[in-house]
Amino acid sequence: MYAIVEIAGQQFKVEKDKKLFVHHLDAEEGASVDFDKVLLVDNDGKVAVGTPTVEGAKVTAKVLEHVKGDKVIVFKKKRRKGYQKMNGHRQQFTQIQVETIVG
Repeated sequence: MYAIVEIAGQQFKVEKDKKLFVHHLDAEEGASVDFDKVLLVDNDGKVAVGTPTVEGAKVTAKVLEHVKGDKVIVFKKKRRKGYQKMNGHRQQFTQIQVETIVG
């Protein structure tokens, strides 16, 4: 059984006991979070497609930890002008583990 769910503006394919990284969620570590925007549910070949979401479907996940992603270097330069700008960025992520899929 799997589901396509929208979490923080992105779509993920989730299965029971699957771990994944999503954009930072405002929940404490060890807390349980529910996602109601379930777009598709496949239950052993029986597919339910939502318009836009599946009625009564819900995905429950547990927050494992909050982490930072890899550093991304942003370098801007204009040739022959003496302009150089270097900047770095580390995205905040939340690691979650899917516990149940109801649908």
